[in-house]
Amino acid sequence: ALAEWAEKHAVKLEFIQPGKPTQNAFIERFNRTYRTEILDFYLFRTLNEVREITEKWLSEYNCERPHESLNNMTPEEYRQPHYLAGISKNAWN
Repeated sequence: ALAEWAEKHAVKLEFIQPGKPTQNAFIERFNRTYRTEILDFYLFRTLNEVREITEKWLSEYNCERPHESLNNMTPEEYRQPHYLAGISKNAWN
């Protein structure tokens, strides 16, 4: 089911190499944070309620909350110069 969904949405699935658990450390941290701050904290009545609360949380997580791993920038702040640098490099190709 996951492979079908990924193909339909043009998402490339990549798996960590055997014996290299640190390759997914960032997503594991994200999953733990999401679980403790949202999934374990609320008692949801509907799937839409999960979606609404998650959307608000993701906005805060990406746009307002500094991340130590990003030199205390938000992911949005960190993305901007990198995103613009990619546009600048690709504009000449």
